[in-house]
Amino acid sequence: MAETSLYSNISEMEPLLPSVGDSSLTDLAVEVIRRSAALSSFLHPVTRRAVVELVRSMNSYYSNLIEGHNTHPVDIERALARDYSHDPAKRAMQMESAAHIEVQRLIEARLRKSPDLDICSHDFLCWIHREFYARLPEEFCHVQAPDGSTKQVVPGELRQEDVTVGRHVAPSHHALPDFLSRFQAVYSPERLNAVNKVIAAAASHHRLAWIHPFLDGNGRVTRLFTHAYLIRAQIDGHGLWTVSRGLARNREAYLAALAGADAHRQGDLDGRGNLSNRGLVAFCTFFLEMALDQVHFMSDLLELDGLQKRMTGYVERQVSFGELAPEAAYLLREALLRGEVPRGEAARITGRPERTARRILKSLLDRKLLVSDSEKGPVRLFFPASVAGYYFPRLYPEGVEFSEPR
Repeated sequence: MAETSLYSNISEMEPLLPSVGDSSLTDLAVEVIRRSAALSSFLHPVTRRAVVELVRSMNSYYSNLIEGHNTHPVDIERALARDYSHDPAKRAMQMESAAHIEVQRLIEARLRKSPDLDICSHDFLCWIHREFYARLPEEFCHVQAPDGSTKQVVPGELRQEDVTVGRHVAPSHHALPDFLSRFQAVYSPERLNAVNKVIAAAASHHRLAWIHPFLDGNGRVTRLFTHAYLIRAQIDGHGLWTVSRGLARNREAYLAALAGADAHRQGDLDGRGNLSNRGLVAFCTFFLEMALDQVHFMSDLLELDGLQKRMTGYVERQVSFGELAPEAAYLLREALLRGEVPRGEAARITGRPERTARRILKSLLDRKLLVSDSEKGPVRLFFPASVAGYYFPRLYPEGVEFSEPR
């Protein structure tokens, strides 16, 4: 039976951090810290930036997929280039995906610029919502109320009415400032040690969704906030992994874990707060297991020998179609290992005459497998959506990786 009374007292949100009788959550957190720290050392910094761009796009894809919006990676790439579909529904979802990526970039830039910024503050959460909704098409800024009326979503504004989300009756809108103040007091990363920051990243993900501060967009804001939290906890692997992939690929389990942590305390052995400690422990365990799984997944994909072999295999495939020369693989490998390659070295790297080497280099630039900031500047790797499935298998769901959108 759904709970019918509104939450209005901040004590009703307790516990905010899980209480565990063993070291299971601590062990998971330590392993996430250890593996994510190792991940950032896999690639040359310049090459790593190209992978980060790909992961941002992937994060947008999976975050929107959780909401039931499936936008093909190629369409996301086109949206970032302001190349929108003529189909209104497809265009709207392209704009949504681009908005997610743009706001993620803004978050990362703001955290770099303001290392003392409190990401758990009411102001920061409203800023995320405002920046995201300011970039959405008009049709995404309206929601239908249970009575059939249409409500306008105001970017960056806390909801001004009470809502029910599935079986969960969210806190009274009048009490939102108090709940968010308590949220900030407990979860601000600067108040926690390294291990507890990781556990708090999981717990705060649920409790922010539970508070449901906005009329709409709470899921996306929560996942963008969690991205910021992982950066502050220094476990984001410099942007080389995203938990949204794990949550989306286990969507039903994710939703079930969220619902389990919504539950009221089940007897004297279930903590001392109003909400279930057992449910919060289960959610945090699920979240950290998903995080560790994604760090492992990206670690395997970014292992240099394997990545190099897959890139060479892609070139060989294109050679069989008459699209690339075999020596193109040498240029890609050099860029992978060195980060940037001066154009004047193309002949030496390929072992072909200057004119032929320039033609091979141009073919890679034309396909955006290599990019440059200027016509004569050094070249570096880029990972367009068209090759993501070859270089990074299983990055996207089966059937998406090698297909073109219809």
